[in-house]
Amino acid sequence: MVLEREMDGIGNTMQKKAAELERMAEVLVTGEQLRLRLHEGKVIKDRRHHLRTYPNCFVAKELIDWLIEHKEASDRDTAIKIMQKLSDQSIIHHVCDEHREFKDMKLFYRFRKDDGTFPLDNEAKVFMRGQRIYEKLMNTENNLLQTREEEGGNFERTLVASEFIDWLLQEGEMATREEAEQLGRRLLEHGIIQHVTNKHHFVDGALLYQFRMNFRRRRRLIELLNERGRSIPESHDSPFCLRKQNSDGGNTSFLSVSPTKEIKVVVGVRRSSMSSSCGSSGYYSSSPTLGSSPPVLCNPKSVLKRQVSPEELQTPGGPYIKKTFTIVGDAVGWGFVVRGNKPCHIQAVDPSGPAAAAGMKVCQFVVSVNGLNVLSLDYRTVSNLILTGPRTVVMEVMEEV
Repeated sequence: MVLEREMDGIGNTMQKKAAELERMAEVLVTGEQLRLRLHEGKVIKDRRHHLRTYPNCFVAKELIDWLIEHKEASDRDTAIKIMQKLSDQSIIHHVCDEHREFKDMKLFYRFRKDDGTFPLDNEAKVFMRGQRIYEKLMNTENNLLQTREEEGGNFERTLVASEFIDWLLQEGEMATREEAEQLGRRLLEHGIIQHVTNKHHFVDGALLYQFRMNFRRRRRLIELLNERGRSIPESHDSPFCLRKQNSDGGNTSFLSVSPTKEIKVVVGVRRSSMSSSCGSSGYYSSSPTLGSSPPVLCNPKSVLKRQVSPEELQTPGGPYIKKTFTIVGDAVGWGFVVRGNKPCHIQAVDPSGPAAAAGMKVCQFVVSVNGLNVLSLDYRTVSNLILTGPRTVVMEVMEEV
């Protein structure tokens, strides 16, 4: 009994440590996604003041306007708090380091990653290593991530520890198996990967592991103000899962992945894992977490009033019209959620994403993707076509008149 209590204590300590490190990683990911968006929108650029040029900076007052315009903040005070959080975490700073507080003024600030002053401590290095490995796995064709069985359960997008180590050595990430195993342990301790049932640390063998973090999910900046961290666990397909918060008050409003603020439309699909553990019915994520939380309820209700057949959509003179969208992915993806089966439909659209700008709306039925008819395919297959295709996606949809 004493030994069991000691082991429980060690496990709880590891979970708390992983949760703290994961919160830090979330801030870093959120900050990096914002930096890329600001570069793409030309908000970050070289600026002159008193005959001096300040490269790669933004004006605080203009950025606050941008955050409100893009619905990342509801008001100027909230926008200031968001940017102060990034400043406190050493992600941004005043170009001359004369202002520790982020001020709603015509002052120049810069992302530390743009001037090489970002503090790379050991924790940040592990996080950045994990992100690079994640991206490399997602961007290359390999059979490492598969649905596999362990202890009588099926788990999606899993890694076999020994095969993962083989891959790390092959890619030159580590020199020896011992070093690769140690890296795997650090990734687990930092909340980047996890054992599928949370019963084991990372060891070189046949055990299965999953990425706990989805680095490609587009974060809402308001999540930075949630000091408690994510109380809703993130599944591997989180950009495709509408979360539903279970509260005593009976509130069933859909939330972003971090339950910090009620939103009307879920954060959009981004370049991320497009396979899903949430089917068009059932809607439960089987993705385990470091804690003992119950399964997360995903997409509890379709936006469709009723399901239609491909034949009904294509009936001459029917109540549907065809529309074609050309959607150019931005720095973080396309901005829509696909759900359903034969045919798929648009479940949600990010109001600030490329899909919304092109005219995509919820309840539209997907007819083709880049010229390929997808009326007889399920959303997993359609999602994979988009993910593995070019950045510019041409989609035909049917919309009810």
